Order: sequence, then structure tokens, then C-alpha cells
Amino acid sequence: MDKETIQLQNRFRDLADKSYAQNIYVFTGFLSLAEQDIFLKTAGEIGHVSYRLFGGRGDCERKMLRFGSPEDLGYEEDFPIVCIHICPLLKKFADDFTHRDFLGALMHLGIERNILGDIFVAEQEAFLFCQEAMSFFICEKLDKVKHTHVRCEVLREGLTVPVKEPQPEEVTVSSQRADGIVARLYGLAREKSQKLFADKKVYIDGRLAESPSRCLKSGELVTVRGYGRFLYQGVCYETKKGKLCIKADVYR
Repeated sequence: MDKETIQLQNRFRDLADKSYAQNIYVFTGFLSLAEQDIFLKTAGEIGHVSYRLFGGRGDCERKMLRFGSPEDLGYEEDFPIVCIHICPLLKKFADDFTHRDFLGALMHLGIERNILGDIFVAEQEAFLFCQEAMSFFICEKLDKVKHTHVRCEVLREGLTVPVKEPQPEEVTVSSQRADGIVARLYGLAREKSQKLFADKKVYIDGRLAESPSRCLKSGELVTVRGYGRFLYQGVCYETKKGKLCIKADVYR
């Protein structure tokens, strides 16, 4: 186990102890999937305090960790998360944006990554989940993405973040092995798919998938870093040649 992992585990334990000893809610910054996996492997050691992971809405990948619960503390405290709407001043002259463009502009402001949650890109605009304490700074300082001038405002009550619908896909595989399904859905060679597992880029229901031979189960959410994620729906039918036709809802 490397030094950074041990330090992060100790940090989780300290925050859990603080919540328990002081009878208060304690929050982390936004955690990556890898950091969430480290926490979940440590969670069994801190059973004396409740916890919850949340990123702003149900389908967020990056999430804050909250120690404490209404049942234990007797009151509720919301996650300190807000959503900022980022859009061009003049859409007619705006660049085409990617997730990387928005993230790069934000990091250029000197903001640490754990301040920022998921960024949902929709055409020429984006919706950023971030720590509430930094929202004023971001709205004031972020005025340009690539070559386009933008404006930022905290999402008003009643407005919602657009939901990107998944694309249902059916592919034929020899088994329900995770590496084979990842390879077929993303058009990869089997060796490339297996390397993604070896490089720790595949997560199943938020947990690091360490074995490429693991068989997927219906309802599992698979995240493949750099490619997207998909909700596995299971086997549709078996072909005459013994192959399996499987279905998945793919988020590109």
C-alpha cells in the first residue's frame, strides 16, 4: 500500500472520529472514483459513525463524503454543494466546448480539484457542481473558456441540469466477462480492454474492478475512464452458435 493511500485512509478515520466525538456533520471535498474506492475499503473500520456519498445529483461520478446522519445527530445538514451554469455571452460566436475545456479554464484559476465536482457539458454550455464556499469566486473570476467569453451564475431554484439520455445498445459476446463486454461496447481489442483493467481505469458500481474476468450482473453501472460508462442490462438471448446477445444503456 502506497504512502498516499495510507494518508487518505488516516484522513477518513480522523474525520469520522471528529464527527462522532463532536456530534457534528463533517464533509470532505469532492472525491474521485479511486478515492471513493479507498474509502469504501476502509469503511468497515469506522462503523461507529454513519456516512453518505453524494455529488449533487444521483448520477454524479465525483462525490463528497459526509460523516453523520439525521438518525445519529438528530438534525439534517445539506451537502455544501451548488450548481453553476456556465454559458457564452454570445452563443453565435462561441467555440465548441468539451469537458476538458471547462476543467482547464477552472484549474487555470488556481482552484484545487477537490473543490470541483462533475461538469455536465450540453452543447455550448456547462453545469458545474462545486463546493458552495467557492461558488462566488468561480462566478466572479471565470470569464473565459478557450477563446469565448462566458458568464457564470448559481443555478436558480426551479431550474434543472439537463439529463443526457443513454443510448441502448445490443452486442454479441461469448460470455458476460467484463473485459469482453467493455471491448465490444467501445470497439476495442481484447488486449486493450484488459489493459484498462490493469491500469485501474474500470469501476463497477463505484468500486475498482481489479479482475477483467469478473462476470457482470444486470443493473451494474460500469465506468471506463476515458470512454464513458454504461448500465449493464443483462442477457437478451442466446444465439444458435452459443453466443450471448447482451444489452447495455451506454452514456457516451
